[in-house]
Amino acid sequence: QLQASGGGLVQAGGSLRLSCAVSGRTFSIYAMGWFRQAPGKEREFVAALTRSGDATYYADSVKGRFTISRDNAKNTVYLQMNNLKPEDTAVYCCAARNSDYAGAQYDYRYAYWGQGTQVTVSS
Repeated sequence: QLQASGGGLVQAGGSLRLSCAVSGRTFSIYAMGWFRQAPGKEREFVAALTRSGDATYYADSVKGRFTISRDNAKNTVYLQMNNLKPEDTAVYCCAARNSDYAGAQYDYRYAYWGQGTQVTVSS
């Protein structure tokens, strides 16, 4: 089970940190990702990291602003979002998969999904 939290309303230029707590199985076996979906748009990849956390991947639109990390002792993955823009407004979801195989940016690679948390960035 994945439980995302930390969304909210923030002004452009502000920051938020999303958390995704994982329960039910050993967290360290999962590679994790964040995806988002804005109204009227398809779900898109945001960021991902490997099971050990030694490799991270980002969408071009968030590189340099967002940071994904994990704390295996707390069974939690984080998404630190800085310098937020109105176009970052979306429902953000965390996802888990059982391998570090290529394709972290594709949602079909993930078997487990949490509910979303709304992020709204005002201009």
